[in-house]
Amino acid sequence: MRERTGLARREGRFRARRPRCAVEPARRSGGGLLVPEQPIITGCCQGSSVPPEAPPSREGRRGMGVAARGALRPAREAPARQARSEPAPEVQLRSFIDKNRFLLVFAALSSVMGISVGVAKVTTTLYAMELGANEALLGLIAGSQSIGVLLMSIPIGLLVDHFGPSRLFVLGSLVAGALYIALPAVPSPVFLLIFTTAISFFMPMRFVSLSTVFMQQLETVGEGKAGWYRATHMIGMFLLGPMLAAGLTRAMGFAGTYQLIGLSFLVTVLMSPLVFGRYAARSAPGRALRLSGVRSDLALLARDMELRGVCLIEFAAQSVNSFFMFFIIPIGVTVAHLTAADASGLLAWQGVTYIFALFSLGGLVGRVGHERVYLASLVLVPSALLLLGLSRDLAPLRAGGLILGLGLGLLQIANLTRIARIGARVGRGKVAGLHALVGPSGGLFGSTVGGLVGRTLGLQAMFLLLSVLFGALLAMARRTSGAVAVPSTSTEPAAAE
Repeated sequence: MRERTGLARREGRFRARRPRCAVEPARRSGGGLLVPEQPIITGCCQGSSVPPEAPPSREGRRGMGVAARGALRPAREAPARQARSEPAPEVQLRSFIDKNRFLLVFAALSSVMGISVGVAKVTTTLYAMELGANEALLGLIAGSQSIGVLLMSIPIGLLVDHFGPSRLFVLGSLVAGALYIALPAVPSPVFLLIFTTAISFFMPMRFVSLSTVFMQQLETVGEGKAGWYRATHMIGMFLLGPMLAAGLTRAMGFAGTYQLIGLSFLVTVLMSPLVFGRYAARSAPGRALRLSGVRSDLALLARDMELRGVCLIEFAAQSVNSFFMFFIIPIGVTVAHLTAADASGLLAWQGVTYIFALFSLGGLVGRVGHERVYLASLVLVPSALLLLGLSRDLAPLRAGGLILGLGLGLLQIANLTRIARIGARVGRGKVAGLHALVGPSGGLFGSTVGGLVGRTLGLQAMFLLLSVLFGALLAMARRTSGAVAVPSTSTEPAAAE
């Protein structure tokens, strides 16, 4: 008994000295059979007051195994859950559409408008030739499509500030669409001239209103998208519209094509609430409807140095672009002895580069600032004009067209962002009307005056003259516009009206 008592005491002292977190092998099971040794934690940590527990039974060990497997399962399933948590491509596409809903709908509306105008221009020319119009009438019909634009742009800007853009857009679209549908009723060149002139007075209601909304929404979608309006409109007007016009007139005749043009105007009316519903009206009361308002808008060009500089740049850019579009084909055929297809390709290359710049280089303009963009354009555009004026082969002429499209696209983006900021300061309808006047005026100047002077100096020599004039005009516009001289890399929205 003494030996057993002493042995028990010694075992007790040994157990007292053993760390609480020691691991001991499993002993015999309840049935007396040996089981595989398994580490059993007998305490939480050294110094713990928790007494050692009895070895678990077979059922307990089975439960511990199940618990361990259950603890490991979340770790194994974590990558699967993470993969499931990542948005699927459909979710990403839906998120992109929701984020850019206005911009996508606006691009669709602008494209439909451009296509309808492009189809109408080509169809009107073909219809005038079908009616036997002489050269004088053809020239008058072509010019009549710009008369209303030049006369009504500023008054429409006044009306936009007073009534809002949505009403004017709907009214102009419905009246112009109805006139297009009724146009083939009297097959006469004089009747065609009268109707095309009447339609031109309602067209500013559409694009001045749309420009007003887009200038305001640039504060939301970002100035990097400033070129989208012009790019989507140009794709429809200069690429898709002319391509569709010839096929439509062959398949549907002139009456059917004009009816389709009128219906496309109705489609834009149905699409317009999705775009114009985002427009926030001015908190201040609109301007009074007086003739002095038109004089005030014109006088704004003399008072506001920044606006005057931007309008000079817009006038110069549209003049150069218009001259290139009208005369590069005859220059290529007569001077470089190109085929008609190669000469037409020069126009296509320049147009594609121009549209590419409008779509993709808006972010670059926002990062480097307007000052650097104007400086880059001051190099690119005159260099392209010099190359076009001195080249007599296809490759340098094509390179000149590509550089010209790139330079004009960059310049257009910078100008549109500046016009939007000026509109937020002095009134968007007012600035949109002036912009709608200056751009077509520059285009008319480039095509008419350029052609008249080119008849004396030679058409290709006009590129050399335009290079000098454009560089001087752009440099003067940068000096007279004090705000342009300050680099603008901020993407903060302009002040609301």
